[in-house]
Amino acid sequence: MFQSIEEVKERLAHEKYICDDEIATVIFLAQRLEKPVMVEGPAGVGKTDLGKVTAAALDREFIRLQCYEGLDEAKSLYEWEYSKQLLYTQILKDVLGEELAGSRTLREAADRVSRQDEVFFSSKFIVPRPLLKAITSDKPAVLLIDEVDKSDPEFEAFLLEILSDFQVSIPEIGTVSAKHIPLVILTSNNAREMSDALKRRCLHLYIDFPSREQEREIVRIKVPGISEKLTEQVVEAVHRIRQLDLKKVPGISETLDWARALVVLNAEVLDRETVNATLNVVLKYEKDILKARENIRHVVGE
Repeated sequence: MFQSIEEVKERLAHEKYICDDEIATVIFLAQRLEKPVMVEGPAGVGKTDLGKVTAAALDREFIRLQCYEGLDEAKSLYEWEYSKQLLYTQILKDVLGEELAGSRTLREAADRVSRQDEVFFSSKFIVPRPLLKAITSDKPAVLLIDEVDKSDPEFEAFLLEILSDFQVSIPEIGTVSAKHIPLVILTSNNAREMSDALKRRCLHLYIDFPSREQEREIVRIKVPGISEKLTEQVVEAVHRIRQLDLKKVPGISETLDWARALVVLNAEVLDRETVNATLNVVLKYEKDILKARENIRHVVGE
């Protein structure tokens, strides 16, 4: 457990995640208040990594639920393992035969079989999905609900119910309550507006693109072997690229990819020729690449 905000920063830094006071404060409060955190911001600024490194820093199990359109309870909560139930039925066929022996009507046979429901509808036949895993974990876990804005509003309403009480109702078994309240981090790229009800349930954290100094520090930590000069040039070029009117603005992940690619290419400086040859590493759309090439003097700072 984190004992202070400063400890959050230190332990996340140990996991090679550079965070400011705001991020550290929210994570500290989320742990102490047992409240979920809604992390919003542009793609590629480290929202998903925050969940991973927080789990590592706390030495907790990391459980991830990747959201998408059409996600439902079966994929996020639990499923019945019907094939295993069928196999179990085949194995116990003789026992079932004895149970049904002497039944004079179909109703009587059905009543006798129903008395064995707890055998076939028990936890041994449930396949837990991320939400149920986090709730039933024997030790406190970190649950990352990634890109929640991609899910449907119906799933968001279901999720709100789960996060309110940290318990689920399985009709055949009953209510399952959390053994330990997981530390929940939800991420959103603002593909759609999340409901006020969900936002009220969560602490809010917005992660923006880092400052030049912070991004240089991230590159130094994440890209071993890169020179100080190349680090300066890469970060400056990325910040200049972000000033252009692009479809997809490069995030920290693209900065790191670019830096690693330049190290692999044994580049010593980031000149115009090198930028033109490697822009496809940092930009993902052809129109964005063309725009950057049209503004190459701005990108390299000439």
